Amino acid sequence: MSNVRTEPQGRAEFHAQHQAQAHALAEQWLAQRGQLKAAWFDWVAAQLYQLSPPEFASMVRRELQHLST
Repeated sequence: MSNVRTEPQGRAEFHAQHQAQAHALAEQWLAQRGQLKAAWFDWVAAQLYQLSPPEFASMVRRELQHLST
């Protein structure tokens, strides 16, 4: 589970500060796909649900989509 600081800041600033972390986490999760096989999708959904703040979870989800295409 990953918790990112939620200090008041603009959306662009938040994105710039956390983009590399979101990308790295998405790559780690994609690396688990071969091992988890059919259970991977449910596992990722549970992982995303646990991420905080929701904006960071959305960033990771978008990175997963981008890296999967």
